[in-house]
Amino acid sequence: MIVYRKTKEDFSNDILTNDIGNIISSHIMQKTGKKVAKNEVRSFENSLGFMERVLSDPDIPDDSGVSLEYHLPHTSKRVDFIITGRDGDQENVIIIELKQWEQASITTKDGIVKTRFQFGETETSHPSYQAWSYAALLTSFNATVDEESIALYPCAYLHNYAPDDNITHDFYSYYLEKAPVFLKPDARKLREFIKKFIKKGDNSNIMFRIDNGKIKPTKSLADSLKSMIKGNKEFVMIDDQKLVYETALQLGLQSHEQNKNVLIVEGGPGTGKSVVAINLLVELNKRGKMAQYVTKTSAPRDVYFEKLKGEKRMTELRALFVGSGTFISAPKNVINTLIVDEAHRLTERTGFLKRGDNQIKEILNSSVSSIFFIDEDQRVSVDDYGEIFVIEEIASELGITIHKQKLESQFRCNGSDGYLAWVDNTLQIRETANSDLDSLDYEYDFRVFDDPKSLREAIFEKNKINNKARLLAGYCWPWDSKKDPKKYDFTEDEFGFNARWNMTDYGGKFIIDPNSVTEIGCIHTAQGLEVDYVGVIIGDDLIIRDGNVLVNPKARDKGDRTVFGWKSGVKNNPEYWKPLIKDIIRNTYRTLMTRGMKGCYIYCTDLETAQYFKNAVQKTF
Repeated sequence: MIVYRKTKEDFSNDILTNDIGNIISSHIMQKTGKKVAKNEVRSFENSLGFMERVLSDPDIPDDSGVSLEYHLPHTSKRVDFIITGRDGDQENVIIIELKQWEQASITTKDGIVKTRFQFGETETSHPSYQAWSYAALLTSFNATVDEESIALYPCAYLHNYAPDDNITHDFYSYYLEKAPVFLKPDARKLREFIKKFIKKGDNSNIMFRIDNGKIKPTKSLADSLKSMIKGNKEFVMIDDQKLVYETALQLGLQSHEQNKNVLIVEGGPGTGKSVVAINLLVELNKRGKMAQYVTKTSAPRDVYFEKLKGEKRMTELRALFVGSGTFISAPKNVINTLIVDEAHRLTERTGFLKRGDNQIKEILNSSVSSIFFIDEDQRVSVDDYGEIFVIEEIASELGITIHKQKLESQFRCNGSDGYLAWVDNTLQIRETANSDLDSLDYEYDFRVFDDPKSLREAIFEKNKINNKARLLAGYCWPWDSKKDPKKYDFTEDEFGFNARWNMTDYGGKFIIDPNSVTEIGCIHTAQGLEVDYVGVIIGDDLIIRDGNVLVNPKARDKGDRTVFGWKSGVKNNPEYWKPLIKDIIRNTYRTLMTRGMKGCYIYCTDLETAQYFKNAVQKTF
């Protein structure tokens, strides 16, 4: 999505109004429904004025294209400044990352510098890495760029930065060659760089064609796993993903028994937690530092085993991908790095028998370096124990140095932070400005169905494309087919079709087995995994009354262990258990409704709940 697209001449005229900040802000409001903060308005005014002066050269055609705040497909990232035009018949796009920095420090992490922001000095991506990664993402996601041979030239302009040996240090030479950086005295050099590629105007609407052209299918982690295990770079890590990866890698390489470290990485659905985790697993093992990927639930491991079948022996795979209860009797510091994905699902003790001491303590004791990827809003069981303060508390007791970072770059739900914020707002998990779907940064296919049969048929149609659509439901129906495979758990009388819960035949591979689309999955086989389209049946455990989101744990099937003990808990300690059960049920549906990268379709068994979602989205099918 392009927020602002004009010719160079019209852009210059907008600058001459001395109101460019508000002009851009109004475009953003019109396109996204989001208000722009005052400091960002000032940023537009400062940086865009510098760019206008750079472009004030008669050799840069007046009909060159200028695009601002271009939203990269399938991500939540925007490109600051784009210039389009031609060199002969060759169509060219110059991507410019604008920074108001005045200083930066070198780090020992690849592509990472340290600079001062509003709240102090912090590590961040080198501007050249950032510009290069945005160009790489655009190439990866946009078929028009590839098929029509449109050339991309990334660079960065730090117009307040006096030259030093830091930002242009040889340590960053790889990215500086990919995307040159221009500093305070380099306006003429940047101008020459632009003139090298923009000799004629943009008379073919290059950015409009890119923005409205073909979008390549998104790569899923499961599909890319085989190549990644071989050491290939399947995903371009951007901004906070790159920072987390380099930080975790450095800790894994430098930690030892006298210098133990834990990195806690907080990130919501689709922020790239699993992608970063798998890349770390591969790189650390490649460098001779034994690393294991840890999950509480078996579904992600089952999917990875299936995808890697034939690539490595199963014994090797079981040594790479392990369960969270593996370390009950493990010797201290036996493993270099444990990479814990979906750490919010860790339990205090292991299994029904409650074996072991404490899973978090066992993981911290067994390794010299550990990384916990966590999203506390995906806590979906009363047994889920993985919370940030608990990890910090135990690590402190063990004398382990604690590091914390956040992942915010959005790749799921078509890269829309807006959809995720809308889900949180609608489920009343947290109040956000996203009370409707009209202001989404990018198109996301959300639908409310009145008829469960129509919902299933829609998912079947989407699944025909590439086997990436599945039905999921809250655990409100008994699992009768577990004991009697001939029985149906979802019946014709209630739903207009007969269906069974998953796992009977497919185990944790439900999300990828081409035959499993006829079955219905639950939180245990969906969390940590993704599809293109998800259909969610919302049971009577989540109901809306007079606009308030309420929960009814009685509607959960008695076999559901995620709310086990709630009756006695509410009776004996209501202050603790009532908000806990409400969080568990809301978080369950938040997780289910964010499994789809391209779309989410829902059916609610409760009529008032269905109407609530219809009012929020204004769409019915």
